[in-house]
Amino acid sequence: MAAEDFNILMGKRVKLTLKTASYFGFVQRINPNKSMTLTDVVDVKSGRRFPGVKLFFGHEVVNVEFCGETNSNNGERCITESEGTLNVKQFQPYKNNIIYNDDDDDDEYVNFQVIDEFNEKFGPAVMDIKKQNVVGVAADGVESFQHGRLCWLQIATKNRVYLFDILLLGAQAFKNGLSMILQCPRLLKVLHDCRGVASSLLAQFGVNLTNIFDTQVADVMCFQSDTGGYLPDRVSTLPEVVSMYLKVPFSRLSSLQMKTELTKEEREMWFARPCPLPLLKVMALSVIHLQSLRLVQLDAMMKEYVDRVASYLSSSHAEPGAVQHIAMSNVLELPRELKELEHIRKDRQRHALARFNVTEHGLLDRFNPRSKTPPKATPQSLTLPIGLPPSQTSRPQPTRGSCLQSNALTPAGASPRSSSQAVPVFQQPWNERVDVGHIWQRKAPK
Repeated sequence: MAAEDFNILMGKRVKLTLKTASYFGFVQRINPNKSMTLTDVVDVKSGRRFPGVKLFFGHEVVNVEFCGETNSNNGERCITESEGTLNVKQFQPYKNNIIYNDDDDDDEYVNFQVIDEFNEKFGPAVMDIKKQNVVGVAADGVESFQHGRLCWLQIATKNRVYLFDILLLGAQAFKNGLSMILQCPRLLKVLHDCRGVASSLLAQFGVNLTNIFDTQVADVMCFQSDTGGYLPDRVSTLPEVVSMYLKVPFSRLSSLQMKTELTKEEREMWFARPCPLPLLKVMALSVIHLQSLRLVQLDAMMKEYVDRVASYLSSSHAEPGAVQHIAMSNVLELPRELKELEHIRKDRQRHALARFNVTEHGLLDRFNPRSKTPPKATPQSLTLPIGLPPSQTSRPQPTRGSCLQSNALTPAGASPRSSSQAVPVFQQPWNERVDVGHIWQRKAPK
């Protein structure tokens, strides 16, 4: 039977007889390669039901029988949105403050596209991703790690998001190019908490995810540096780090926050086909921030180093005579500019203990600070560390806060930072703040 002849079965309940088993189900789609997808699939022999949809290839089908029933769509073919756009000004207002390492013109929209069959869309999508140097990656499904089922894989370039429907494409999607992308040592993949995605890919499809930048790990490293070595009592969610580093109000990330709080039963919505447009937008939103987030976190992690190098230059320019005494015998001694690191660390520890409670495990209760205002300075807090010369008592005290603030002390002899110097991009505000919520509807409890 030709593929076009199957159109009469659209929306009808059929019995598919394969070489190894038989199934009942409602026909949702007939593909040009003679494969088809069925919904409400039931194994004829065992009675087992399959959630979502199931893909069958034409060469596996021995016989098709019409059962005389139609689904709730009255035999009409289900059509869903397979493409859409997200307004950059609305969903990524920070992009104007971040410098990217490319010459691409800034686009007004971020396009997202569903890839759910091996047609003219799949190949160009894979080729476009391979051309990139950095992409954002996320995944959604029921459960996670090796015992779950991966339903969607999202890959974001700078101006486009590809939503791969793994539930329909199956393992063939990885054989046709996705494995090469995810295992490529040249292409950097940015994820938030890569553990679940990496475990699912390896257990279900044998794909070994490589060359990763994890924004959750980077956040903990920034916090540790900012507090002088203390660790937080827990890791951060994606909405939390987006709000913290990209300055997006947390109240406007409600759709992403609710996505992190879904129960096991609610996660079964990822089986739904066709996928509702609001869910497609939420999946796109889960990856469009990752590349910008990486740049801001790298800036934060490198700030300590940049400030120490600046102190080297400042002392050389402001006190040229101070470096004239350096000789071969003492050139390897630790200079005072680097000795400042220990004083900075102790000051940060003191301010961290004043701001956060310490748990019984010695971790800081990061998201329940004691006070939003800094404590008043006391004589004890202004006491100089042992060994610091009295001549340096005029050095300024560090400011408290997250690693997004400038916490480094101005070294003795160094010129204070002028107001005309460049401010890190993560400290620059923007004027437009648009709500990204209202596209997620949580399922009512049963």
